[in-house]
This record gives sequence, C-alpha cells and structure tokens, in this order.
Amino acid sequence: MKRNTKTIKISLGAMLMTLSIILPQIFHLTGIPQVGSVFLPMHIPVLLAGFMLGPVYGSVVGVVAPVASYFITGMPSAARLPFMIVELLFYGLASGILYHTFRFKSKKFGTVISLVLSMLIGRLAYAAALVIAGRIFGVDAGGAIAAVTATVTGSYGIGLQLITIPPVVYAVKKGGFIK
Repeated sequence: MKRNTKTIKISLGAMLMTLSIILPQIFHLTGIPQVGSVFLPMHIPVLLAGFMLGPVYGSVVGVVAPVASYFITGMPSAARLPFMIVELLFYGLASGILYHTFRFKSKKFGTVISLVLSMLIGRLAYAAALVIAGRIFGVDAGGAIAAVTATVTGSYGIGLQLITIPPVVYAVKKGGFIK
C-alpha cells in the first residue's frame, strides 16, 4: 500500500503543533514563575517539525504554533508574540534545511550539529527582530542583550532540547518516518 506523504506530513505537523500548545501548559501546571522562559517547551515540537517534516512544514509549525497558542491560552504575551514567531520560524526552517537539504541526517552526530546550529540561528533571528523592532518602531525591546539574557534564562531548556530531540529524531528515523 502506497503511503500518501503529504497527508502524513500534514497530520504529523498538526500533531506537533498541538503538542506545542499542550506542552507549555503542562509546564505551567508546576506553578514555577516564568517556567516557559526557563524550559522553552514550545521550542521542542517546532524543532522536531523541522527534523521530521522538513523546512517548509517546520516553518509553518514555527509560525502557527505561537499564534494558535496565543489565541487559545493567552501565551505567549502579545508583546512577546511577534518575536517568538520569528524565533520559532527560524528554528523550524533551520532544522529542516540543515538536516534535510544539507544532508546532516546522513552524517555522524548530524542531528546534534543540526540542532545546535538551528538553536543558534533561531536566537540570532530573535536578536535581530528585537533590534529591528527597536530601530523601526522605537520599541525598547532590549536588543541583542535581551536575546543573550533569554538564552541564559533558557539554558535548562536548551539542555532539555539537547537531551530529548536527538533520541526522538533517531527513533523516528529508525521507524522509517524520515527518509
């Protein structure tokens, strides 16, 4: 029986988008203040979307997930939403391009290298969006310093991503969902 790749990608993308809304809510149940900024739970499904579905679907999940989450849960805040859209867009795009287009999936440690580079690219895009917003709109968004602060604050989340994403990608690849 022939598998419809587009249907599978859309279904998996919807599942990852749903996970990007539910996972932050699970973390917020802990009652820890700013838990989302510390553990970055929305980043995991978006990065996985790039790895599993490629750059186009990864980008779509990266853009739609924070917008859907905002309308459903009120998080992220309206002030943070545009910057998070940019950051997650680049996470999904970069992980998909690096892993599939640049063929890191066939290299030893390719998943980890793609992941680290994707996280750097996403944070650089986040910093650039903060700087541009500051210059164009006169918004005091904190610029590059805010991106560095967010990275330090999210260091536990970065660790969580490094621990969880490579084994999931490996399992999905082993299961035949990544060609």
